[in-house]
Amino acid sequence: MTIYLFLIIIPFLLGLWAQHQVSSTYKKYAAIPSQSGISGKEAAAYVLRKAGVSDVEIVSVKGTLTDHYDPRNRRLALSEQNYHGNSLAALGVAAHEADHAIQHKVGYSALQLRMSLIPITSVASQMLPFVIIGGFFFQIAGLINLGILVYLVLTIFQLVTLPVEFDASRRAKVELAGLGIVTEQEAVGVRKTLDAAAWTYVAAFVATLGNLIYLIMASRR
Repeated sequence: MTIYLFLIIIPFLLGLWAQHQVSSTYKKYAAIPSQSGISGKEAAAYVLRKAGVSDVEIVSVKGTLTDHYDPRNRRLALSEQNYHGNSLAALGVAAHEADHAIQHKVGYSALQLRMSLIPITSVASQMLPFVIIGGFFFQIAGLINLGILVYLVLTIFQLVTLPVEFDASRRAKVELAGLGIVTEQEAVGVRKTLDAAAWTYVAAFVATLGNLIYLIMASRR
């Protein structure tokens, strides 16, 4: 029970805390407009232009924090609030996603590895419900072994995701300040927004690693 608490429950609570941090921090800085008045779309365009990226389309998508970069279609999607908004949160998120496109352009190795893992990770994710039901709850040996493979893939994917996201956030902070889009004081809000988002990736990695270790231990009983 102690092992289960450490490997499963604690990572789960860490995930809840990380989500709360993202939600509360984003909400706070989404309410603070930048002095420049530049929208998220414009900020992303400036960052891309400075890096010499001209073949990435910037589009608006519905939802909250649905922002992402699609390397296959060379499309940078920003949630409506961040696409049109000029808040510190919007600028931080927009620049972060733009820097994923820059990573793609320069051939950032961690991003390339992450992209190569997407197909197998998608298959592993589809198997996850069977693993959870059969492996965790009913302790079916075959599904426990399958679960180990599934969580091994997911753990590797989450591990590779960490440097990709951290590097994009680092680049975004530098670019926004270097382009004069945010002031030194405003950069604090951008940093806090991006740092809070980073915790969700850390929590996801810890959770998948905890599940992997638990299943390995279960297979040896």
